[in-house]
Amino acid sequence: MTKPVIVALDVDNQTQLKEILASLAEPSQTTIKIGMELFFNSGANIVKELANQGYHIFLDLKLHDIPNTVYNATKQLAQLGISYTTVHALGGSKMIKAAKEGLIAGTAFNKNVPKLLAVTELTSISDDVLSNEQNCKFSMQKQVLSLAKMAKSAGSDGIVCSPLEVKILRQQLGDDFLYVTPGIRPNHSTSDDQARTATPRQAKEFGASAIVVGRPVTLASDPKSAYEAIKKEFN
Repeated sequence: MTKPVIVALDVDNQTQLKEILASLAEPSQTTIKIGMELFFNSGANIVKELANQGYHIFLDLKLHDIPNTVYNATKQLAQLGISYTTVHALGGSKMIKAAKEGLIAGTAFNKNVPKLLAVTELTSISDDVLSNEQNCKFSMQKQVLSLAKMAKSAGSDGIVCSPLEVKILRQQLGDDFLYVTPGIRPNHSTSDDQARTATPRQAKEFGASAIVVGRPVTLASDPKSAYEAIKKEFN
């Protein structure tokens, strides 16, 4: 089975959006990430429009609020035709449970309930920030594992983590869970603002279920070739 290479559409206008989409595969063969930048520019209508075209959509808004608010938010998001959405694991087990319940309540009859992914620690967070700004007593690996275990027990379908943590997480949490990894950088590309990165091949070897790739595709001189090369390396 081909594992998804999710292209992060971190653009703020529909002209750039159309240019990037034109360089990718057919909609039914393509998973795209819509994050805050595009969502706050174009709203829910762009999500519905792209879902209706056949794209698989990872809506990455990283919800983090009290359980009731998150329940009502995910109930609305479930009606957009998305495949995945995210919450922050640090919101706690009650919030994650409420998010899942909202997705179920908002999904139309005979439609698939979107997968809920809990974001553990952002790939921009370094060990130093974890210790000195978040005041976390755990190592990065232990912190991510702790959050992942809690998220799974609360009903999430998977987590978002760096590829560096996937191997130990899969050993601890099993194969019936999704491990979606941003922070993917092909050889010879810059890490930008990511602190914990890996190549597509390393992500495959670590056991990632799917990878998220943004700038190495969207800012490439030939986005289509960059996208195809990453897919080939990951699969």
